[in-house]
Amino acid sequence: MEQRRVTDFFARRRPGRRIAPPKLACRTPSPARPALRAPDSATSGSRKRARPPAAPGPDQARPPARRRLRLSADAVSSPSSPEAPDSPEAPDIPACPSVGQKIKKSTPAAGQPPQLTSWQNQDTISELASCLQRARELGARVRVLKSRAQDAGESCTPEANGRPEEPCGEKAPAYQRFHALAQPGPPGLVLPYKYQVLAEMFRSMDTIVGMLHNRAETPTFAKVQRGVQDMMRRRFEERNVGQIKTVYPASYCFRQERGVPTFKDGVKRSDYQLTIEPLLEQEADGAAPQLTASRLLQRRQIFSQKLVEHVKEHHKAFLASLRPPMVVPEDQLTRWHPRFNVDEVPDIEPAALPQPPATEKLTTAQEVLARARSLMSPRMEQALSQLALRSAEPSSPRPALPATPPATPPAASPSALKGVSQDLLERVRAKEAQKQLAQMTRCPEQEQRLQRLERLPELARVLRSVFVSERKPALSMEVVCARMVGSCRTAMSPGEMEKHLLLLSELLPDWLRLHHIRTDTYVKLDKAADLASITARLARQARAEEGL
Repeated sequence: MEQRRVTDFFARRRPGRRIAPPKLACRTPSPARPALRAPDSATSGSRKRARPPAAPGPDQARPPARRRLRLSADAVSSPSSPEAPDSPEAPDIPACPSVGQKIKKSTPAAGQPPQLTSWQNQDTISELASCLQRARELGARVRVLKSRAQDAGESCTPEANGRPEEPCGEKAPAYQRFHALAQPGPPGLVLPYKYQVLAEMFRSMDTIVGMLHNRAETPTFAKVQRGVQDMMRRRFEERNVGQIKTVYPASYCFRQERGVPTFKDGVKRSDYQLTIEPLLEQEADGAAPQLTASRLLQRRQIFSQKLVEHVKEHHKAFLASLRPPMVVPEDQLTRWHPRFNVDEVPDIEPAALPQPPATEKLTTAQEVLARARSLMSPRMEQALSQLALRSAEPSSPRPALPATPPATPPAASPSALKGVSQDLLERVRAKEAQKQLAQMTRCPEQEQRLQRLERLPELARVLRSVFVSERKPALSMEVVCARMVGSCRTAMSPGEMEKHLLLLSELLPDWLRLHHIRTDTYVKLDKAADLASITARLARQARAEEGL
């Protein structure tokens, strides 16, 4: 291995003047562009003698390939022509000459200024002409593509014939299309437990029937019963199906059919089975209707409304039996009467379902004898009847028992109300009926306001203690809400607490005032006011609004 010299790691001569290479018309990005250098003998200014570079040994790294790269004339093409010159799209575009040839031709000799000959000028002009022709062809292709894109975009735009503009191939969002189905029912009208179970049975039954109907399979009661019992973990019988038919008769069509495959050993194909077919509206395009998720939700909502109407009938009869009787419009009813026991509403009577046709099937000995008697001769039949008459003993008729009248509920004894004026009783009953009527027809906003009014006396005491502990005449709304949320017994959010404070300032403006300064709201309290009178005023206000 040859020993390295110190001069191999440092420059051995000063760089001399270099002649700037001429600018090329067609530049090609290449990793190896040799620099033009003048001979060392002409430009060297160093006093040391130039030494030849040491040859690399077998175990030394060779110089980088960047110095050894030489591009051939046929490997370098013009950058302005991405396609090959022999491609069908550009058959008459000449390729740019190689960069290596240009460098060799344009490299001046040592000590001579760079000059361009006439053939070099012609070569540059031909290159510019070819590049210009290629640019024109590319521009024409871009214009054609733009025109095609505009034609395709105009085909999707709606026609200007007065119709509203709609997005191409898009539908309205689901929260707009099914907004009516997502509306909640009337608040406060709670169904009995058995009615809620029946509504859940209808939902499960509708789900199973929809799955079977959508895959063109005949829904039978045996299949639906197994699926509903697996979903609810409850017994599901034909009686429940009859109750569903009573509440919502337009939901299903029940028939007795045979020849329906059941894939069960206990049921023969020739036996009659109860089939359940959902009644759906026909599609506009004439296709078979499908029991989709939106229709399932709509049918479930209709069934719940019919259950509420069924309970309203019993509630109406209960109001008519009161003293004095009450009449509440159904559209204004928001809750049941306090004395109306919802769980004691009678159960729904099941409707009659189709039964299989009666077929003659002998199962007992008596039926066999009756059938054999019809095959006997008339003389034999007459002899048997005479024998039966002689063997029968005369039975004495039993005396008829007198019919007992139905038990009537005992009338209320007036001893508890002895000495009380009848007019006073009527006024009390009328006032109680008016209060119950207002409670049944109260809207949810009024109910929420009454709940807040009931909490205000306690919140007034907590608010005064907060101001006393802080020792400040005014506090920001955020601080007051945070302190009161931590001190109040009822769990509330800061936003709900702020609504209570706004209601308190509305009812008692002389005791609690709100000041809006820039973006903040400050609460100012009169700590000198009597707290007992404040709570009494709030209680009177709550009683007054409760009687409305």
